[in-house]
Amino acid sequence: TQHHWFMTVSAVALLILIPLFIFTFGSVLGSSYEEVTAYYSRPFPAIVAALTILVSFKHFNSGFQIMIEDYVHGPMEKVCIIGMTLISYGAAATGLFAIAKLAL
Repeated sequence: TQHHWFMTVSAVALLILIPLFIFTFGSVLGSSYEEVTAYYSRPFPAIVAALTILVSFKHFNSGFQIMIEDYVHGPMEKVCIIGMTLISYGAAATGLFAIAKLAL
């Protein structure tokens, strides 16, 4: 299905993004707020963080939706999918907002 295909693609993307994120985030871990703000005002670390957040939460949402479709049936299936989608996208939006606040 479409979700299984996306899970494969996003897993490959995360194999690249997670090490980049760890490298970029790790280099400012423990730094002052001013240093972190200056670092994330540069395009590369901000874009890596934003892509990692987006792809991770979309991957999580797709995986959880597959699990719901397999184990939950009836009206509760749609309620669970909608609820998890709201939580996933809300968390992604919060992370992107945080990156934007640091970068701008």
